[in-house]
Amino acid sequence: VYFHGKPLNELEKREDVQKIGFVAQSADNQIVTDKVYHELAFGLESLGFDNSKIRQRVAEISSFFGIQSWFYKDVNALSGGQKQILSLASVMTMLPEVLILDEPTSQLDTIAASEFLNMLVRINRELGVTIIITEHRLDEILPYSDHVLVLDNGRCIAHDTPKQVCLQLKENHHKMFLSMPVPMRIWSEVPDAGENCPLTVNEGRIWLNQYVKEHALENKEVNWKDMSNSGHGRQQKKGDKSVIEANDVWFQYAKGEADVLKGVHFSVKQGEMAAILGGNGTGKSTLLSVIAGMRKQSRGKIHINGKLAMLPQNPKNLFVGKTVYEDLEEVKSTMSQEKKDEIISLCALKNLLQKNPYDLSGGEQQRAAFAKVLLTQADILLLDEPTKGMDSEFKQEFGKLLTELAKQKITILMVSHDIEFCAEWMNRCALFFDGDIISQNETRAFFKNNNFYTTSANRMARNTFPEAVLTEDVILCCKSFADNRSGQENDFEINEDSKPDDSAVQDKEFMQNKDSKPDDNFVQDKDFKLDDNADTENPLQINTEEPISIEHKKRKRLYQMTAAIMLAAIPLTIFAGVYIWDDRKYLFISLLVLLECMVPFFLLYEGKNPGARDLVMVSVICAICVAGRMLTYMLPQFKPVMALVIIAGVCLGAETGFLVGAVTMLVSNIVFVQGPWTPWQMFAMGIVGFFAGVLFSRKQSENRFRTFKGKIILCVYGFFAAVVIYGGIMNPASAIMSHAKLNWKTLLSFYATGLPMDATQGVATSVCLFFLINPIRDKIERVKQKYGCGK
Repeated sequence: VYFHGKPLNELEKREDVQKIGFVAQSADNQIVTDKVYHELAFGLESLGFDNSKIRQRVAEISSFFGIQSWFYKDVNALSGGQKQILSLASVMTMLPEVLILDEPTSQLDTIAASEFLNMLVRINRELGVTIIITEHRLDEILPYSDHVLVLDNGRCIAHDTPKQVCLQLKENHHKMFLSMPVPMRIWSEVPDAGENCPLTVNEGRIWLNQYVKEHALENKEVNWKDMSNSGHGRQQKKGDKSVIEANDVWFQYAKGEADVLKGVHFSVKQGEMAAILGGNGTGKSTLLSVIAGMRKQSRGKIHINGKLAMLPQNPKNLFVGKTVYEDLEEVKSTMSQEKKDEIISLCALKNLLQKNPYDLSGGEQQRAAFAKVLLTQADILLLDEPTKGMDSEFKQEFGKLLTELAKQKITILMVSHDIEFCAEWMNRCALFFDGDIISQNETRAFFKNNNFYTTSANRMARNTFPEAVLTEDVILCCKSFADNRSGQENDFEINEDSKPDDSAVQDKEFMQNKDSKPDDNFVQDKDFKLDDNADTENPLQINTEEPISIEHKKRKRLYQMTAAIMLAAIPLTIFAGVYIWDDRKYLFISLLVLLECMVPFFLLYEGKNPGARDLVMVSVICAICVAGRMLTYMLPQFKPVMALVIIAGVCLGAETGFLVGAVTMLVSNIVFVQGPWTPWQMFAMGIVGFFAGVLFSRKQSENRFRTFKGKIILCVYGFFAAVVIYGGIMNPASAIMSHAKLNWKTLLSFYATGLPMDATQGVATSVCLFFLINPIRDKIERVKQKYGCGK
């Protein structure tokens, strides 16, 4: 191998490292640091560049690859697609002349893979970098290639332009022809197709439209009664019994983190082959691990009926032996040796048995791991990206194997990015997004109603043959046109009114499992734009200074009005009740105080157009506070009520804190007997919640309570609120309610005698705040995020 005419072994190490870049198949095996910005600078630091040059290069590369928004993130927090981009960008900081990539899109979803390959095209065309790439997914990259080199058993069997290579493989009936892009395969199989071989989906669409027009059948449609069974997997009959049922499944990796699974409803029948598709980082693999019992859901139920085995996304996790043979023998199986040999043969492992599993290629490791899973003789197989690294020929064998397993009533649930494979072999497909299944349907109906997560054949032919999903569908349609022109009989009758309408079927099962439709707030919350002048550490900074200023002034006036009502109107009402009505109208006074408590709630909430969910959330918090007071009635003053009121104020604002405190005392006194003290308790507890919201605003408190210091500060306020605020109001209130004439000595004696009780309540509040602030706050934040309320 020569580089600029010089053998590689004669190159200086620095020249080799800097001018020839390499991106590995697995990004995790290439990333060496913990931060994105450090990973970008690592190569330049190793080569001894000065800091100013490093900063300049890193800034340029970050802008070129669009990394600014996650520049300061931990590497472990990145999705698979982001890790792959980071690996590419970290190599490009050294400005190599040649870039070599080993199946860089094998772990990416369809959209992320397309974006990554488009980035490679930019690098080639804008920076002049020579790119050598090995890849099984050729639909996107082949049209941009200048040359294609086909290897078979270590030998070059074709080396030419993409179109010429396609023709050579077709003429030689070579198995690698299955790897060619869909438009090329359709063109090569259709009679009288013309000379211009299409490479891209767009070129294929233009060619197909022209082909149909030339055959004078552009306004006709095909009878799909026979073609509806095309695709091997959809011919398989499934049982009536559900062997996997997931009901309202939630999961988060750690307390305080966002939910990864969000109320998943899903079921799989016995003998069914079901696939879950979706983007990187949406939670597909997590769902499989929860179903497999590797992780415990935080909420919901999972029912499994049968023995279960799982093929993980990283097959290396299953290898324990020094050779493939030892690894397979490690499985304790009652299977006969003849059956084991059959599995080894089906997985094409005969020539690999004496190799170390870690020395195999990615596709070979997948086959070895799958063979190990099959030896468990499980009734249910969970497969996480099983076709990753497999060539098109073995995918066909793999699909046939799955079909045979399904015929034996073995259930298969697969997570995959391989749309073409799922379209051909699966019975049913589902789209996973943001922790939940958004839609699911029979395979043909699923793909023909999708726009992006659909096959190349469907995107190419949907304007001409809307029902076509597979490559074979389009080929059969075109052949049927040609046959009809020549008067030959065939199963595809030309019929303008024969196309079935599957729109009523779409999402039927999904809607049966879900009682509510998606919230529009979900779309609104994600409809933001990056500010070009945003600070690097806060890439989602939004340039809305003027509206925020107006809103701030408006809310400031409302807060002032709220404070005036609570600090003036409510004390005057209580004073009137004591000295005008002699405490005889305490129920009426309580009602007035409650209405005055709700005035600030309406003033502040109505400006935000609250919905039923806002009111329900506040009501539930009040109910929890009431229940907390009732359940701890036997513990004198050692209750969690005040802590819960403070948390409500911290999480939902001052006005909500006041309302929760006031309503809690009013409602709980229904159990503990109403009296002239009720309005005083409502006022005192409301003030505690109000000042908690003022002192610990939601924006400031977002992360401060994760630290020990932040929690201690809140606990100090809790003790102060119990002794000074609540005690400072209720102790004089007790004196007023029990003595006709008051003096300072009487008030002081009541405060002194009430101090031990107040201190006990202060300690209880501090302890409860320390342990409850983060769990309850996380729950409230989850509800706010999911339902778009409490803003």
